[in-house]
Amino acid sequence: MKILALDTSGLVCSVAVMEDDRLLSEFSIQHKITHSELLLPMMEEIKKRIALDLNTIDAVAVSAGPGSFTGLRIGCATAKGLCLAMNKPLVAVPTLDAMAYQFYSNENVICPMMDARRSQVYTGIYTFVPEKENEKHFETYFSMKTIKPQAAMAVEDIAEELNAIGKTVVLLGDGIPVYRDKLEKLLKVNYIVAPAHMNRQRASALACLAQIYMRDGKIVDADTFSPEYLRASQAEREAAEKKNVSDSQNSADKKMERNGKKGRDSIYIRDLKAEDITAAAELEGACLGNEAWTEKQLLEASVLDDTVYLVAEKSGNVVGLCGVRNISGEGEITNVSVAADCRGKGIAFDMLEKLILRGKAIGCNDFTLEVRAENIPARGLYEKLGFVNEGTRPGFYDNPKEDAIIYWKRNNTND
Repeated sequence: MKILALDTSGLVCSVAVMEDDRLLSEFSIQHKITHSELLLPMMEEIKKRIALDLNTIDAVAVSAGPGSFTGLRIGCATAKGLCLAMNKPLVAVPTLDAMAYQFYSNENVICPMMDARRSQVYTGIYTFVPEKENEKHFETYFSMKTIKPQAAMAVEDIAEELNAIGKTVVLLGDGIPVYRDKLEKLLKVNYIVAPAHMNRQRASALACLAQIYMRDGKIVDADTFSPEYLRASQAEREAAEKKNVSDSQNSADKKMERNGKKGRDSIYIRDLKAEDITAAAELEGACLGNEAWTEKQLLEASVLDDTVYLVAEKSGNVVGLCGVRNISGEGEITNVSVAADCRGKGIAFDMLEKLILRGKAIGCNDFTLEVRAENIPARGLYEKLGFVNEGTRPGFYDNPKEDAIIYWKRNNTND
């Protein structure tokens, strides 16, 4: 059985080809280069190096998530395209399962942690147990058992579960260096931090699990498959936000309806999702023209660890967008856009007010933004939010040429 495996779920971009019990090739790169620039060239290089005819593969395996929105989309789109073009089966392997499988036969508990930001990790808990023995060759086979399926969790919660198990645990994943200080305080059990060659995603481990999936008939429909983002924490926040909507506001809306008056259409402000990117880029283009960010730029910016992007949704459509990036404690606000037919309804104010709170949660002390000098409505909005004009960049904008006003909202400025 020959399997082509692709893992683009994190910073690592990894491609492997495995045939039965032989790893024919594996390429992995962990560097800040987008997977869209790496994946296809890596596949092409493997094809040349091992003279691979893609028609000879039996299946394509892909990391099914969780992970980076952008990375998962690129990997899954590539895998689906190959499967549909060559009529090959698609095997979707959970990201954390594949990470844990690198420690096959290890007697300890295995706990991969991927940084999900906001003091949360994508994680799961696994162990390997002897399944059968080949007495003739003194060989023992192991199966991986899932103690806790992959989920988005607070670091405190996963530490509590590991403590309850009470066994030595192997920790791996990009969440470990991020939360290591916290884990040192929280964990009461012995733990081992995986070495560099085993502490991130590897397509070879993905391929090994995919072979087991294939033997068990676990394949997915390439046409309809979509990655598992595991944004449970986000869903919980959104549900809480809905629940905390003022009762008085709800009563007022109902009263207006009873009186035959049409209230403001429901606007829902939430985190930007992968499926929003195209609509958000179109909104940017409609609002900002040549100054708008492209879909690729939004994709790349929205998955950075130090950013927060929000959208305003109305009747299922994206009508507002804003984002902030933490640069050494200073929040740079970007991409403030609202659909033309939704302006003047307080949407931008509500988005930015929420964005500032979220920015503070990722470590932003002060906030700054730039605006065209002649954009009086926007300037009024920012000043209403407590931003102060602290300077001008002459001729900063083009088409038309115009000065940029630099606004700051500092932590000693009254909200």
